[in-house]
Amino acid sequence: MGKILLLIALCVLPALVSATRMVKNPLVVQGHVYCDRCRAGFETQKTRNMAGAKVKVECSDRKTGEVVYKREGYTDSTGQYKIVVSEDHLDQICDAVLVKSSQPECAQLSPGRERARVILTNFNGIVSNTRYANSMGFMADEAEAGCAEIMKLYQEEDE
Repeated sequence: MGKILLLIALCVLPALVSATRMVKNPLVVQGHVYCDRCRAGFETQKTRNMAGAKVKVECSDRKTGEVVYKREGYTDSTGQYKIVVSEDHLDQICDAVLVKSSQPECAQLSPGRERARVILTNFNGIVSNTRYANSMGFMADEAEAGCAEIMKLYQEEDE
């Protein structure tokens, strides 16, 4: 009986401890959330920072797609968020994801801008513990006055 307990202590416990892969210095996912008041699908001069928006970091198993980690946070007065992640997610696919807008008139998810991929491991050559996510945005229910002129400027630049 003593040998079995010793075997468990020497084999199973280290495996359990290493499975969570706690990092010495936590990783910080940092990003920005905005309100697209022109419904352009990208940031324009009319875009405004969104304070109080709910954001989450979500990691899925690379093979099964099952969500294995989730952590939520909120944007500050400048639309910036920082979410601390204490575990290493080497073999997982992680995204920063918009959860909820803080502005009822600007609550529609902007297609293609509702999530941003982040790499949450220290085994990739990145020196910094801060992981920067691309900006994510919500769209206003209706485009504001002056947006047609802004969009026309973008069209002229394309030609």
